[in-house]
Amino acid sequence: MESTKVLDAKGLACPMPIVKTKKAMNDLATGEVLEIHATDKGAKNDLTAWATSGGHELIKHEEENDVFKFWIKKG
Repeated sequence: MESTKVLDAKGLACPMPIVKTKKAMNDLATGEVLEIHATDKGAKNDLTAWATSGGHELIKHEEENDVFKFWIKKG
C-alpha cells in the first residue's frame, strides 16, 4: 500500500495515537494516505471511528507482530 507519510505511534496509549494521527493528517493534502503503526489494542476501534467521523477513509488495516497498521486516506 502506497502511503504519503508514516506515523510511528508504537508504545503510545490512548488517546495519543489519535492525537498524533490528527496532527499528522493536518500536514497532508486531500487524497493523500497516512500509514499509522500502533501497539495500543484500542487503536483499531479508535482510529476506525475517528476516520469515519472526520470524513476520512480507512483503506486498510492489518496486524503484524503485535503492531497494528492502518492506512487512512484524507477526505
